[in-house]
Amino acid sequence: MKLIVGLGNPGGKYARNRHNIGFMALDRIAEDHGFAPWKGKFQGSVSEGRFGSDRAVLLKPETFMNNSGQSVQAAMKFYKIDPVDVIVFHDELDLAPGKVKCKTGGGHAGHNGLRSIHAHIGADYERVRMGIGHPGHKDAVAGYVLRDFPKADDGWLDDVLRGISDGAADLVRGDTGRFMNAVGLRVSPPRSGTGSKGPKPSEAKKPAAEKPQASPEPEAPTEALSPLQKLMDRFR
Repeated sequence: MKLIVGLGNPGGKYARNRHNIGFMALDRIAEDHGFAPWKGKFQGSVSEGRFGSDRAVLLKPETFMNNSGQSVQAAMKFYKIDPVDVIVFHDELDLAPGKVKCKTGGGHAGHNGLRSIHAHIGADYERVRMGIGHPGHKDAVAGYVLRDFPKADDGWLDDVLRGISDGAADLVRGDTGRFMNAVGLRVSPPRSGTGSKGPKPSEAKKPAAEKPQASPEPEAPTEALSPLQKLMDRFR
């Protein structure tokens, strides 16, 4: 059994914040895979379901980001889950928008949600780092993560969320490679015809159009030729 945690802040005004991309990922997974309706539990919202024979619990902590670890620890105790069976989806400043990477263990890199989880359960859990880009200066970070994704980001954001949902079953089974491949197929789908060494159909060289044959010039009747022309004709 896996506990899948999405990080964010509760309430409608935060729903589209960059900091809430973890919540967005879990909402997409729950909807696409037919998980049970969300219920209030463990200081958060919980939805249970399965990926085939693999049972999973989705958790969105509602303690606000800085205290996410309280909710995660409470759910782990109830379901008797070890840190190695916890997967956390969170925003990542150090990755470009649309980039996704997986990581197990290590530091929290200043992320307040991860800092809280570290404090409550240690560092030995798996993370899915979802890139949102960096505002360019550390003093601008707080305002940046608490602002909504602009409309211009809707395309790549939807691709990332769909890819994560596509690969969720592989992630739960521990196949990170297949999970990342599923994300990649959404974010950077292969072009049609990829793998063929020949040119694309639209670029294939078209046969040259046959040039129309010029109509032969009519010859003047022999009788109309001058003596000089008749002589020249004999040497053609």
